[in-house]
Amino acid sequence: MSVITGTRGETVPTVPPGTPAVDTADVSALLERGRTLSTPVMRAAVGRLAPPMDTVAAYHFGWIDAQGNPTDADSGKAVRPALALLSAEAAGAAPEVGVPGAVAVELVHNFSLLHDDLMDGDEQRRHRDTVWKVHGPAQAILVGDALFALANELLLELGTVEAGRATRRLTTASRKLIDGQAQDISYEHRERVTVEECLEMEGNKTGALLACAVSIGAVLGGADDRTADKLEEYGYHLGLAFQAVDDLLGIWGDPDATGKQTWSDLRQRKKSLPVVAALAAGGEASERLGRLLAEDAKSTVFDSFTEEDFAYRAALIEEAGGREWTAEEARRQHAVALRALDEVDMPARVRDQLIALADFVVVRKK
Repeated sequence: MSVITGTRGETVPTVPPGTPAVDTADVSALLERGRTLSTPVMRAAVGRLAPPMDTVAAYHFGWIDAQGNPTDADSGKAVRPALALLSAEAAGAAPEVGVPGAVAVELVHNFSLLHDDLMDGDEQRRHRDTVWKVHGPAQAILVGDALFALANELLLELGTVEAGRATRRLTTASRKLIDGQAQDISYEHRERVTVEECLEMEGNKTGALLACAVSIGAVLGGADDRTADKLEEYGYHLGLAFQAVDDLLGIWGDPDATGKQTWSDLRQRKKSLPVVAALAAGGEASERLGRLLAEDAKSTVFDSFTEEDFAYRAALIEEAGGREWTAEEARRQHAVALRALDEVDMPARVRDQLIALADFVVVRKK
């Protein structure tokens, strides 16, 4: 099982014991297939952008370095394209039918990353300087907007009834994603956020687009709304499991694996699931954490905090039970996602691969 580094240098499982083992070879093949089939279409879409946006986008995707030289930098896990292709197969279509949906979802996802990095002040993504740091905030905003427009353009160009249905699902998911980001930012300035509010925010910010990814290929392949809705249910809860693991990594993740700073989410004052669960737990550690975070919210010298300051806050979160609760929530959402698949008639091979991808999400290290 994958592990993350603890507050005292120990290694701790990302999720509780009992999570199914991942068939790494099968998942790697699925991710590579999604990347291989979607990347040429993605490159062609980015090539439509006016200079310098085409170059800035190419840098963001890891195709070139800051000087414009070709590179093979990490371009992401490609979970969403893999899901979109499997979605088409779940509807009995060829995986290639899902490629326009895979690319559209990935374009929207990267639109959100470009804007998120700027809003959060993140200087690193995938072990490289972020777009706003290299090319400036204006380009990060413009290229993000351009990718969002391209996503809808690519789908509507298909000119089919199914493409119209797919676009409607994508635009709804995009609106929810933006809702989630707005909620996330607003929560940073509140002393208290409920667990329910946090789950709603994360369902919007992460669950909605994963839900779209795992239904959009099926819609393009002619699936009815009931089938697409059940696939979306799987994707939504998979997104919540994904985000729960991400929240663990955002505090305790190894920077060498995540490509982000130590205590990343604590530096940004994010009210992520471990924090919110710890504050709701009650007890001495929870109360101490609450007082500390209330003082932090009023502080004007947060950037001067030491590593020990952040480590102490992380230790309080763990002592109050926030880390354990979030790991258990990841496993619970994983189980709910898999139950949704039971209501979809699909080839057994495709079902097994969707299960393997769900397992991968909750045991990943970055």
